[in-house]
Amino acid sequence: MKNFTARGTFTALVTPFKNDGSVDFKTLQKLIDFQIKNKVEGIVVCGSTGEGATLTLKEKMAIFKEAVVYAKGRVPIIAATGTYETEESLNLTIYAREHGASAALIVVPYYIKPTQFALFEHFRVIAASVSDLPIILYNIPGRTGVNMLAETQLAVANACPNVVATKEASGNLVQMMDIIKNSPKHFSLLSGDDSLTLPVIAAGGKGIVSVISNYAPKKFGDMVRNALDGKFAEAKKVHYDLFEMMEMNFIEPNPAPVKCAMSLLKMIKSQIRMPLLPVSGENKKKIQAALVKTGLMKK
Repeated sequence: MKNFTARGTFTALVTPFKNDGSVDFKTLQKLIDFQIKNKVEGIVVCGSTGEGATLTLKEKMAIFKEAVVYAKGRVPIIAATGTYETEESLNLTIYAREHGASAALIVVPYYIKPTQFALFEHFRVIAASVSDLPIILYNIPGRTGVNMLAETQLAVANACPNVVATKEASGNLVQMMDIIKNSPKHFSLLSGDDSLTLPVIAAGGKGIVSVISNYAPKKFGDMVRNALDGKFAEAKKVHYDLFEMMEMNFIEPNPAPVKCAMSLLKMIKSQIRMPLLPVSGENKKKIQAALVKTGLMKK
């Protein structure tokens, strides 16, 4: 199996678009360089923040391939390959493996609302078919319509040695602690919410798949590393320094706010795929004020 450690800050990278709505691969390269320069532990492409739900299959495959080729092994590239259907998720995962992805992030199938046993089978089938590729589960019931229970996630982890982590975005700390307490040694829990990263690590979690690290990778990544090293006083200070921006990133549906922040910081254009729209003028002002207040942007 590929060498991959689910520990630290993994940036859920936005997908930059040109004015005509097509993927901006030149800017994608710049974003990858920015993440590498600021020493994140990995980059997730085509996830929720990367607008994976509105990218075409061809676009996803091109982004997987481009990200891996451009990164040149400088940072792990995790391909978000999950869809609402098992066969397509498996085929995308196979493609990601064949084109050098370090791991795959696979979301709970959305819209379908499978039973817990069906979820177990979905992940078991995929994991068994790519047994040499590390797999990260992705539980986000607010988007999928179903919560993958702790016992189901643990059953998958115990049955599938290459299922190495879960991105837990349920917001349920009790569920997360249940997973952490009962996990097999090869299985880690990553927070799915920036604002919960510190308490999750304090409870035994190993990191975060992050939104805010799109534009604050060094500061946020240092917070995560300090927390993982047991330096909680230092970590807590940064946590509260950035807390307002963590919350601001969800003032409207993700990734509209983070794309707004990044456009204000001159990192990307503010293009976003419908049915999402750019943030309102009022919320744009709030995001700009918060960026200034946290020292991430000059007045």
